[in-house]
This record gives sequence, structure tokens and C-alpha cells, in this order.
Amino acid sequence: MIRTLFAALVLMLAGPVWADDSMPPAPWAYRQLPDPAQEAKAKALMETLRCLVCQSQSIADSDASIAGDMRSQVRERIAAGEDPEAIRAWLIQRYGDYVSYEPRVSAATWPLFAAPLLLLALAAFLLRKRFTSGTETEA
Repeated sequence: MIRTLFAALVLMLAGPVWADDSMPPAPWAYRQLPDPAQEAKAKALMETLRCLVCQSQSIADSDASIAGDMRSQVRERIAAGEDPEAIRAWLIQRYGDYVSYEPRVSAATWPLFAAPLLLLALAAFLLRKRFTSGTETEA
């Protein structure tokens, strides 16, 4: 009985080892486009897109399979003549705002842009009040 439980536990813990990605990489995941100008556009765009798995790396730097798929999609669309901003918009629509290192100001994100300005204004107000109240008592 104990051996059976132990074997089941080992099999459960070894599951991630068997979860190897057996699919081949996307066609343009690790190959550059033949046109240097198109590859430069693709590379510039890929450096502004976040890997959804790694989170701290762009898709240009990540070795995750999803980053390879995204690189391939970017290169395919650039080769087809699509504008990089249209590709960015498509990826944001597909994966959400988090995929872009250059977030848009929207109804959901404006507080993130406004908060530093509000905190700076509050700090200036409090410091001004403190320094002006200190000089009035000495006079």
C-alpha cells in the first residue's frame, strides 16, 4: 500500500518533466527575414513587446515557446507588409495591454499615469505649507 502511494506521488511530481513541448517551433521564431529593412522593423517591434511567460523579457530576448510564436507572427506580418503599429494593436487585442512595454492611456490605465502627478502636487502642497508656516512664526 505504501509503495503504491509512493509510486503515485512520484508520478504526480514527475508530471512537469513529461510536459515537454513536442510541437516544432514556429517557422520564423528563430530565423531572420531575408530583407534587412523588414527584419529591422520586426526586431524594433519585438523589443517593445513583453513575453507573457517570462514577464521581465521582451519577446526578442525570451526563449519561451510563446515568445517564439509571437516573434514568428510579427515577422510574418511584417513580411506581408503590415504596419508595426497595426501588429502591436492586434497583439494587444489578442493578449491584452500587458503585452506592450509602451502602454496606452485608457479608461483602465489613466490612474497609473495620473497618480505620480497627484502625489507630486500633494508633496509640493505639504512642503510649501510646512515651509511657509515656519517662516510666519519667526516673524
